[in-house]
Amino acid sequence: MSIQPDSYEVRRRDVLASGLATAAGTVLPIAASRAQTAETSAPKGAGPLPMMPIELKVNGQTHALDLDTRTTLLDTLREHLHLTGSKKGCDHGQCGACTVLVNGRRINSCLTLAVLHDGDEITTIEGLGAPGKLHPMQAAFIKHDGFQCGYCTPGQICSAVGTLQEIKAGIPSHVSVDIKAIQRATPEEIRERMSGNICRCGAYANILDAIQEVAGDAA
Repeated sequence: MSIQPDSYEVRRRDVLASGLATAAGTVLPIAASRAQTAETSAPKGAGPLPMMPIELKVNGQTHALDLDTRTTLLDTLREHLHLTGSKKGCDHGQCGACTVLVNGRRINSCLTLAVLHDGDEITTIEGLGAPGKLHPMQAAFIKHDGFQCGYCTPGQICSAVGTLQEIKAGIPSHVSVDIKAIQRATPEEIRERMSGNICRCGAYANILDAIQEVAGDAA
């Protein structure tokens, strides 16, 4: 049985019309659904932000702040105090670029809320040293080229300073053979304690040399 041209055109038009009708019937409800979802998910009657007054002593200077209680310490330093040396890398505590010292101990500032540190003393890379008066660790990083792109360097240096303070305080690490013995800045100890700071450029060997020089235990 042969198909006549007129019959073919009718069928083709029917198919196109049917397809458009089906597409319209499918798309319109989805669009309507999305619009409804957007409408229902939009905040309605949101109250005032949960603010809280705190004081932070950053790099020796006291700052009185009125912060949203959900603000991280990293965002407080960068956005409110404009101390942009501490970097936002992964924002999940996995790269260490945001490392700062709080009361002498190193922490990932992206993982903690600023309101938890009311009254604490915080040291950022800007507080360790300045051009013309560098911290020994900053000078050692420059000497040994312990940075390449430089993005992770502030966190690396703060973490390195914290690492040597931990060793000096006798705090053992996962690789310490004798947890009661005097801790030394061996390459194994430094590698383990610095393992939370990631350098995508791969300057690890130079960073290790810099830390060992400051520790006075260079091999």
